[in-house]
Amino acid sequence: MIAVYSLFFFLFISSVYSAVTISVSPQTLNRSGDTVVIKWSGVESPSDLDWLGIYSPPESPHDHFIGYKFLSDSPNWKSGSGSISLPLTNFRSDYSFRIFRWTQSEINPKHNDHDHNPLPGTRHLLAESNRLTFRSAINRPEQIHLSYTDTVDEMRVMFVTGDGEERLARYGEVKERLDNIVAARGIRYEREHMCHAPANSTVGWRDPGWTFDAVMKNLKEGVKYYYQVGSDSKGWSEIHSFVSRNENSEETLAFMFGDMGCSTPYRTFIRGENESLSTVKWILRDIEALGGDKAAIVSHIGDISYARGYSWIWDEFFAQIEPIASKVPYHVCIGNHEYDWPMQPWKPDWAAYVYGKDSGGECGVPYSVKFNMPGNSSEATGMVQGPQSRNLYYSYDMGSVHFVYISTETDFLKGGKQYSFLKSDLESVNRSKTPFVVVQGHRPMYTTSTKVRDAAIRQRMIEHLEPLFVKNNVTIALWGHVHRYERFCPISNNTCGQRWQGNPVHLVIGMAGKDTQPIWEPRPNHPDVPIFPQPVRSMYRGGEFGYTRLVANKERLTLSYVGNHDGEVHDVVEILASGEVISGSDDGKDSNFGSGSEFSVLWYIEGASVMVLGVILGYFIGFFSRRKKESGVGSSNGRWIPVKNEET
Repeated sequence: MIAVYSLFFFLFISSVYSAVTISVSPQTLNRSGDTVVIKWSGVESPSDLDWLGIYSPPESPHDHFIGYKFLSDSPNWKSGSGSISLPLTNFRSDYSFRIFRWTQSEINPKHNDHDHNPLPGTRHLLAESNRLTFRSAINRPEQIHLSYTDTVDEMRVMFVTGDGEERLARYGEVKERLDNIVAARGIRYEREHMCHAPANSTVGWRDPGWTFDAVMKNLKEGVKYYYQVGSDSKGWSEIHSFVSRNENSEETLAFMFGDMGCSTPYRTFIRGENESLSTVKWILRDIEALGGDKAAIVSHIGDISYARGYSWIWDEFFAQIEPIASKVPYHVCIGNHEYDWPMQPWKPDWAAYVYGKDSGGECGVPYSVKFNMPGNSSEATGMVQGPQSRNLYYSYDMGSVHFVYISTETDFLKGGKQYSFLKSDLESVNRSKTPFVVVQGHRPMYTTSTKVRDAAIRQRMIEHLEPLFVKNNVTIALWGHVHRYERFCPISNNTCGQRWQGNPVHLVIGMAGKDTQPIWEPRPNHPDVPIFPQPVRSMYRGGEFGYTRLVANKERLTLSYVGNHDGEVHDVVEILASGEVISGSDDGKDSNFGSGSEFSVLWYIEGASVMVLGVILGYFIGFFSRRKKESGVGSSNGRWIPVKNEET
């Protein structure tokens, strides 16, 4: 009887397969972001479990898909025909698409994605498309991103191509005359450099291409330059522009956040961070409002792409940020999802439950190759063949601010290399030139989220790092890792102070995209407070996705929290060089708004009075939206869910 049933099912599937057709249009794409339309017909007795697999390279095994979409995503899928449009990223290889039938009885509860949702089965192939190609575009430069070097009159540009043949960068002050030419250095990493699965498995690994690195030199201060990268034989990128650093300028403009990740137009083995699209959209708005003649930077403080061993997610990430990163320097520091793995070299006994396998086996390799930050910090990965981990700690000046980046994933204790760097760096800051010092790292020294796993590292940070911050008058400490926004009072040793000298203002800004949220620490002795009962040291907590904007001159530094749902300011803190800290959220507005200063004009080009109203409205909208969101924590209907330890 079983044999008869099996034969019948085989014949049924075979008949369905023979009737199904699939086509793609166009069959050639020119660049990342171009859209393909996949059409199908002839699917008999369609099921909401029928699915479309996306493959690159095309010869990948059935279960090695890049991603998938259910046919039910097409409005008329029940007819057996339909279509799906997908913007595709150039992975430097061709694509193909396959349709599968998947039944309820074949759902395997042990074969899950990162969120414990069952991955679709590949037993019954119904149809397979022809190849889709990027052709010559495979070797054109993409994923362009800028960064500062240790020299003020330089700008670094990095990009990715399909081969390692010679590439150049050419640049100049006139778009039609890019007369300055420099060679780019190409490097790559291999599968054997990865330290664990899925990064070194056939499922997670895809060829990462070649990463090229060129330095544009002898730049005039504060001047707009045009540039492009590539070669005559393999093709050039579009012409982009940036504004060079100005050592004599007091202006500082920065966009700062952590834990963004990226969105994908398909389901895959890990969750895509859809809110990251809004973060990029609003930051791009702000950059374009500067008019192309003001220098600015981006700081992304850890948990960069959330690839976690699935290498093509890095491609998706860089394609998503290129509109920003090709215009302003994009600076990063390392997070647990770039670096952590069970055999990492520095893992003291107290950190046994702190540093896990959050990188998905990448152990810092893609991060270290795809970025090149100032300084020369590095640590061994522990892999004999792998490149060293780089971009761990460094600093630079911009305008009136001295920016410092540190690693919370490698040794930061007193006596180590990083501690020595930090001590020397903070002690040598020229406060007459840069009165404000901003330190950035991934895991927070202060947070009121209930994250027991990180308690040990917070204790060591307060023991080893905080005395350096206090002694050297660090102005602001910015952290990620917790996927919400939180601002503290000027604080040291868990005690609020009146001025920022000796009491840095700590902020957690890990709200740029990652959609798992922690539960806040309650304040039991104030149960009557209507929204967010919280400790006195926590001045403002928000569940809104977004980013922060930093604007400074030598007299004041203003940090604003911009929410993604409306692009408006929801919290403001103003820090004066004299020591005063003004909490803008106390009355819903920033005292700098409406002051008529050029910094206000830079961000709020429609007029100060309009923006004061916008900030007030934004605050109250955020006030009520936060109450609504908080009430949903832990419920099936709530948008915010408690974060799992391994997902931070």
